[in-house]
Amino acid sequence: MNRSFTLFFLLSLGAQAFVPPVNNRNVPRSFCLSETTVAEPSLEDNLTLLKRAAETKQEDSDAVFEALSALEKQMRQVAREDPNIAESVLENLNGDWRLIFTTGTKDTQKRTGGRINYFPLKAVQSFRTEGMKIENGIYFGDFPALKFSGEFEFNLKSRKLEFDFNRVTLFGFFDIQLGQNDAAELGAKSGLGSKNNVTNKRKPFFNWISADESIATARGGGGGLALWKRVE
Repeated sequence: MNRSFTLFFLLSLGAQAFVPPVNNRNVPRSFCLSETTVAEPSLEDNLTLLKRAAETKQEDSDAVFEALSALEKQMRQVAREDPNIAESVLENLNGDWRLIFTTGTKDTQKRTGGRINYFPLKAVQSFRTEGMKIENGIYFGDFPALKFSGEFEFNLKSRKLEFDFNRVTLFGFFDIQLGQNDAAELGAKSGLGSKNNVTNKRKPFFNWISADESIATARGGGGGLALWKRVE
């Protein structure tokens, strides 16, 4: 089996999810009035929309993307006002999380002609913060078809989580040991990870935006955004 095929969703969700800005310079003033009269969604509004998306997968994908982008900016402001927010994020990350939505890497966006949205497979990421262990798995129903296991480090100032896998298990039986930085190389070859991680010899990473009792959000090493739902 080609090892590059075995890497799944998370080896750096990476790369740019870009939405062009609206240029109002050539738009008649009457058409710009709504921008001054309609309030921007609050942090709570964005969290509410993302929680609905995590539960139903029915929210418009562009709306989910906009909510993730706005929440990221809002949480930066929260972090400036509350230096302990990173500790709360790390504490809340402990547990199991199902990937719901991802914008994918820049290369994947080019290949597919647009952003990826709701993730079609059952993909679960697990964190054990006591021992700083990470596990990623793809499941057929409740059966683990593929699992990556490794360790992570968490920066309490930036909310940056770096990780590397040292083992992959296929169909619950076959264990394959991975060398240092193999995860980054497999991610780049499969198109699911950032090539910069290999070039710069960096570990895959996430910059976590938020994590609470029900959802978690992050931006990957290449710039992609993602939404997870806690698995009970």
